[in-house]
Amino acid sequence: MRKRILIIIVAVSVALTAMATEPYKIFPVPHEQYVNELIVSFSASVNLVVENGIDEATINRAVQILTEHGLAVKHSNALVKGETNVVLGIFGGHNKNSLGLRPDLKFFTNKYRNKYDRHILSLGSGDGVAQVTIVGEHTDAVFCGLASLEQMLDQGTTNLPCVTIYDYADVKNRGIIEGYYGVPYSAEVTKDLFRFMARYKMNTYMYGAKSDPYHSRYWGEPYPTTITPEQQRTGYLTQDMMRDITRVAHETKVNFIWAIHPGKAFANAEDPQVLDKIMAKFESMHGLGVRQFGVFVDDVGVPSDPSIMKLCAHNLTALQQRIDHKWNKKGAAAADTVKPLHYVPQLYAHGWVSQDRAREFYESLSSTPSKINIYITGRDVWSVPNNSDLTLVSSWLGRDLSWWWNYPYNDQDPTKLFVMDTYSNFRDETHINNLASIEKKLISVNTIIINPMQQGELSKIALFSVADYTWNSSAFNSRWSWEAAIPAVVGKERAEAFKKLAPYLRYYDNDALGYTIDNYYKSVKSGKANHKSLLNELREVNEACQVIKAMKNSSNESDRLLYNDVRPWLLKLETMAAEAIAHFESNDETLVDYDNNPDFQFETLNGMGEDISLKVLTAEPANKLLMPLLEWLRKHSKNNQ
Repeated sequence: MRKRILIIIVAVSVALTAMATEPYKIFPVPHEQYVNELIVSFSASVNLVVENGIDEATINRAVQILTEHGLAVKHSNALVKGETNVVLGIFGGHNKNSLGLRPDLKFFTNKYRNKYDRHILSLGSGDGVAQVTIVGEHTDAVFCGLASLEQMLDQGTTNLPCVTIYDYADVKNRGIIEGYYGVPYSAEVTKDLFRFMARYKMNTYMYGAKSDPYHSRYWGEPYPTTITPEQQRTGYLTQDMMRDITRVAHETKVNFIWAIHPGKAFANAEDPQVLDKIMAKFESMHGLGVRQFGVFVDDVGVPSDPSIMKLCAHNLTALQQRIDHKWNKKGAAAADTVKPLHYVPQLYAHGWVSQDRAREFYESLSSTPSKINIYITGRDVWSVPNNSDLTLVSSWLGRDLSWWWNYPYNDQDPTKLFVMDTYSNFRDETHINNLASIEKKLISVNTIIINPMQQGELSKIALFSVADYTWNSSAFNSRWSWEAAIPAVVGKERAEAFKKLAPYLRYYDNDALGYTIDNYYKSVKSGKANHKSLLNELREVNEACQVIKAMKNSSNESDRLLYNDVRPWLLKLETMAAEAIAHFESNDETLVDYDNNPDFQFETLNGMGEDISLKVLTAEPANKLLMPLLEWLRKHSKNNQ
């Protein structure tokens, strides 16, 4: 066993003076940063000291971060003088009584007791070199603290300001629900998302891909051991793929919740074996590494018969009891235990029915174990999380709610991308209320997970900001968060190029382009055609396309996966810009068939259960402004330009 030696480096450093300055740009935005005048550097060799209770995933993450920043790591049970010590510890147990911890640790017992993943990160000075301590309420909280340390080290390992960060999450479960109607993410994309989530303190990924037949149509059957190339292309997963996915989930501390969709069978009184079938599938998934489960009965019709509602509640309760009896009995190995169920009911948008009927429905579920997470999407399918819906439904249900947020979900607009900031995306998405706002403080909610686009890598942009919001809601700024998301997703060296392209990759183009085009039209009408500003803009767009196209051959897998996502939109935008430039430069332009060019097309799946079909769609970037400009240019001779 590791020696229990929780040490607060705050005591090694001079007392920090509370200041409003924030020396480190960290996302999600920390709740409190306090800096002093000291500047420190890391020694080339770092001594990692680990408390009891810190698990292997957290230790491995610490080693990964330190080594990736050029530091040699060694392990010991004691501080080493003259070297940087990185101490990972857990507050609690006999620590607070026997080791004389400083008053800083009242943070864990006072006003923040209802927050989540609480931790203190201190970068101080000792023996002339940097000293780091991360103390969390549990090992998962320390893991979150490491995400802040990683971003601090991105600034370098020398001449760093000393700082103490007190941090926590406003929402307990934060992440993704892969629940759209379309091609499920590949195993590579899913694992890459896990790694991204770990970097930005997200901890929840619920898998309920509607077009995965082993989630819905064949919900009672185990995943296959082999699949054909065609099946893999349409999102099938093998047992080995699923086992690999859960391995990476455990490494990144992402709770991978595998959900089953038995549909109407869950409330079928004539199928008394349904729970046996579900448990058999859960046992199969447990063998593949899954340690949390969900049950979906969405999109099969809302029951009005009280007996059906009662049966759903009974089966849900019985299923949780079976899980606890199977895996959570006293003495069970921690690695085998299973966390509480997540449940998506038939009525997830309470505005579908009258308020009296909605109350009856949710009250029927109030008798189920309170630890079960029950999901809503708000009043409507596309509602943005808000206190009005949360307060109302939680009053009927008698517990905090989980929110399935259909954002930046594009299976209703599959030819469009939503890669702008949160409020711009709200405006662009057909089904979201343009006037929706982000509340500064949410109540009665324990989970917010987003249903993303069918392009998992591009969904990271919105996911980054949702991570920012659910961690520190009051500090959330839509534009600032977006500005930080772009380099986090595409890399600092490509950030400016992507920012240039993002407004054009969307369906509605760059708003400013409209003024430039209008001015050009006016100049043509006046007889003094002037296309200089428009041509310069198109050249900049084309140059930015070349920067992002280079991701195709990157040595980094995340880059290649992102290129694969954006390819149809990027290549079409590049071609559109090139054609317009050719018109203005009086070059011979090739008239492209933008509707049927395979370079601009992608495949998607529709439906669920037995009604799944594959079809080809064409990307629609810059469709409102640039495409009409091309049509206009084609109709007019070069002499009129």
